[in-house]
Amino acid sequence: MTGMGGGTGAVSDRRRWIALAIVMTASFMDLVDVTIVNIAIPSIQESTGASFSAVQWVTGGYALAFAIGLITGGRLGDIHGRKRLFLIGMAGFTLASALCGLANGPEMLVAMRILQGGTAALMVPQVLSIVHATFPAEERGKVFGLYGAVVGLGAVTGPMIGAVLTEWDLFGLGWRPIFLINLPVGIAGLLLGRVFIGESKAERALRLDLPGVLLASAGLLMLIYPLTHGREAGWPLWGHLMMAGSLPVFALFVAYERVKARRDGSPLVELSLFRVKSFAAGIGVQLTFGVVSGIFFLVWTLYMQLGLGWSPLKAGATGIPFSLAVSTAAGLSVQQLVPRFGRKVLQAGALVMAAGVLLYVWEAERYGTGIAPWQMALPLVVMGVGMGLIVAPITDAVLAEVPREHAGSASGLINTVNQVGLALGLGLVSVAFFGALPAGEALSGALVVAAFTRSMWWVMGVLVVVFLLMFALPGRRPATVAAAGAGSAGGAVREGEREPVLV
Repeated sequence: MTGMGGGTGAVSDRRRWIALAIVMTASFMDLVDVTIVNIAIPSIQESTGASFSAVQWVTGGYALAFAIGLITGGRLGDIHGRKRLFLIGMAGFTLASALCGLANGPEMLVAMRILQGGTAALMVPQVLSIVHATFPAEERGKVFGLYGAVVGLGAVTGPMIGAVLTEWDLFGLGWRPIFLINLPVGIAGLLLGRVFIGESKAERALRLDLPGVLLASAGLLMLIYPLTHGREAGWPLWGHLMMAGSLPVFALFVAYERVKARRDGSPLVELSLFRVKSFAAGIGVQLTFGVVSGIFFLVWTLYMQLGLGWSPLKAGATGIPFSLAVSTAAGLSVQQLVPRFGRKVLQAGALVMAAGVLLYVWEAERYGTGIAPWQMALPLVVMGVGMGLIVAPITDAVLAEVPREHAGSASGLINTVNQVGLALGLGLVSVAFFGALPAGEALSGALVVAAFTRSMWWVMGVLVVVFLLMFALPGRRPATVAAAGAGSAGGAVREGEREPVLV
């Protein structure tokens, strides 16, 4: 495995910290890009004439492509070199961002968002692998702590950056600068990355499971495409048949992965992991919690801007208490609460978030279109605290009973499933939110508010499922190293590169 190179220890040390800054900037760019788009969705719809299903694909297409490509991107980095794949992914992500900003219609924007998600799936998984190849074990705790801070900063600043760029209408470009802002960052990262990032590969030969990728992709598309387009098409028979057909495709995927594991030991998904009860339940938690996020954040943006008539900046500023609550509760849960109370902290998080949802529903129904941002602050803080208690420690809770030799592939699968849940939740917005709106009629604020409260009940129902699944997580204290924040942020770590600590 190749190190950072350089002559003296001081030079080598300086080079690797510059390399760390480069890969963390790439992670920040990806995280901000996910959150920055939501706040601009109503502006995108207004200027491009995008349909509701196209709006869902602007966000859902990115999440789906990212989910499908995560494990594959990590495996390609192991085979062909992590620096090489990181730079290819960053170049593709930067180009796709430019094309998103130049899109002349919703079709091109959706296509470029899918390309952006696919290239992010090449770039993001290499980040933690490069960290492992660059820093000794005794320094990784500090590095993961910095990575967690970057994740938190991206979550807090993304919506506000999107709101400000959309509101300012720079050079008359409207929403387009939310994508174009990636160009100077990406170009700088490419130039510096070529110089300061060292190359590394997996120590043992691996093979790419291309049939597994194709089967998993086909199954996900067959499930999510009809959900997204079904309402607009009048819920045709082909949509129901396609969703039903996704089940045998997933079954074929599982059967093929078993054969692949026996044949050469390089399956896309290590199915033996699902024999670990806590891991199987944890995958369910990640999937369902991703659904919660997919439904809530898109619907919330549409509620504030289409239903209440707020500007992007006002809507973005309203979310600040939520973001701060998530960050504060996440730090508290990892450092103080989980070491003492274990699984109960995560379950408390689900209940607290559900309480915030109920409070939000009550306020939305009571105040209607006259609700003020300060009146939303309390339910948003309660929901944010609940989310923070879950998102930081969940990865290590899931990994706590996974055998050490499978920790890397398990971590990658966790992040992939979370993205699949996000894409599925965005698809369900057709049912939960748009399904409550009359087709072909002008939207009033009252109709959008009613659709929002209906969607929140969907969120409530999924949170109940999350809470119940958490009973299968280990009750003892899970590993709560700083890598938890990094692991839950979307970076897949490969086999042999991360070890869960059992207590």
